[in-house]
Amino acid sequence: MIWDLHCHLNGVDGRTPEERMAQLLEYADRMGVDRLIVFLGMSFSRSYDPKPDDFRQQNDEVIQAISHWMDRALGFAYLNPNYLQESLDEIDRCIVNGSLVGIKLWVAARCNDQAVDTIIKRVAELKGVIFQHTWYKVGGNLDGESTPDELARLAKRHPEIPLICGHTGGDWERGIRAIRDCPNVSIGTGGFDPTAGITEMAVRELGADRIIYGSDIGGRSVSSQLAKITGAQIPKESKQQILGGNLKKMLLPILREKGIKP
Repeated sequence: MIWDLHCHLNGVDGRTPEERMAQLLEYADRMGVDRLIVFLGMSFSRSYDPKPDDFRQQNDEVIQAISHWMDRALGFAYLNPNYLQESLDEIDRCIVNGSLVGIKLWVAARCNDQAVDTIIKRVAELKGVIFQHTWYKVGGNLDGESTPDELARLAKRHPEIPLICGHTGGDWERGIRAIRDCPNVSIGTGGFDPTAGITEMAVRELGADRIIYGSDIGGRSVSSQLAKITGAQIPKESKQQILGGNLKKMLLPILREKGIKP
């Protein structure tokens, strides 16, 4: 069982969300991936600080993309904490009254912003999954781009809320160490170079139950990102957890709440 935490409509061929979703599923079938989590619309990179109409449109594209393949694909809502009330309204629209099962926070606001606390508390009430992009950039992060250290501070303020550290910060050795003492934080392995040793270190420092496979397709290939896990020198049972078991366990409460078959 392989569940891919980190998939995008951007960077994939197709004129419509449905065509791009079909392309993603073709790649998934080729690589033996059973389920995809999709977030951000067809042209999300046009704005690092999207206005409400923009992130609503992107969520609409995700809803449209997965609507014909609910047995294979799930979606997260993209939010911008700089528009707090509109983001809370979008949670109601997309999760409470819609088909989406979690949220994606990108680079509009750092995760130590007070608005983020309000957002994650609301999503946690709904049992939704919370994915926060993180990165360490040599030349300095974008103004609203979070690091794993900042996510760790957020996690310690809300130790009861599960969080996902997207990309493990890119610089995965620093990222693993930054969230190591935050048991409510898991790492997402997608979207950075498939360097040998990342999964072995993560299992050693965090435990296999805090690691979630993702590809970041169409920014990265499924094969290169799967190789981080399948090529790792770890027990078979740990690979099974990382490739699908951990994400399925995290999603089960909201899937049951919505009556979606796991």
